[in-house]
Amino acid sequence: MTKINALTVLGILVFGSLMMQGQSRTWVSGVGDDANPCSRTAPCKTFAGAISKTAAGGEIDALDPGGFGALTITKSLTIDGGGGQVASVLVGGTNGIVVAAGQGDVVILRNLRINGLKNTSTPGINGIRFLSGSALIVDKCEIFGFGTNGVDIALGASASAWVTNTNIENIGGTGVAATTTTGVVTVGVENVRVLQSNKGIESGDHSRVTVNNSFVQNAASIGMQADGDAIITVNNSEVDLNGSGIQTGPGAGTAFVSSSQVAYNTTAFNQTAGTINTYGNNRLHDNTSNGTVNPALPQQ
Repeated sequence: MTKINALTVLGILVFGSLMMQGQSRTWVSGVGDDANPCSRTAPCKTFAGAISKTAAGGEIDALDPGGFGALTITKSLTIDGGGGQVASVLVGGTNGIVVAAGQGDVVILRNLRINGLKNTSTPGINGIRFLSGSALIVDKCEIFGFGTNGVDIALGASASAWVTNTNIENIGGTGVAATTTTGVVTVGVENVRVLQSNKGIESGDHSRVTVNNSFVQNAASIGMQADGDAIITVNNSEVDLNGSGIQTGPGAGTAFVSSSQVAYNTTAFNQTAGTINTYGNNRLHDNTSNGTVNPALPQQ
């Protein structure tokens, strides 16, 4: 009897230890319950309910459509909403997902629909806010209706971020904004559409942003911008129907533009400060003004 009791106690202790460490994979469902263990057969209701039961470096997956709530992420984590369904974060008056992870942590956000309710009295602030961590990957997401930024990369140290295969719409501030107070943040933007914002994509202080195969349209002030000491490189992209198409400044920002269309803007290239470098394979048409660049390389 004593031996059986000892083994039972040991099993309970081991199970409890594993539960405290968290599972490598947890699940959420639109009909789940945060009191559940977040297993495949007993899923949680929200991302916030699942994260405490998920080990660092683990993954939270959505079983079915649902609204899974705002979340702050403080460790390496993957969240996958699953393809072909609505894995939603619906917020007003706050940020959708905040990444405040540790040094060396990597966060992946995939297949999510993040709605800021912009046309309400208290719209969401930022769709995704990256404050700390080693790297952030945003892939196959829909981000819309936020009063400030769609993806706000606002760091205090060097890091990397990628935004890929993502649509960002109806944003009061900037679709993708990047800056850091210390070090350098490198950002890759690939196959991204930014529609109806104040600014489309902004490379701010100490950032290096590369935009490939992307589309910015109907930005009220600036389609793509490099300000401060930033660099933005634009390849095979379209920048249409904005105030300034591509702008450098304020500050000594630098832009490199290749194989891109810049059309129907008030000013195609607005070099208020810094340098815009353009090449002979760009297509400029139907802008009120094509603007100027330095050095004066062929513009079309």
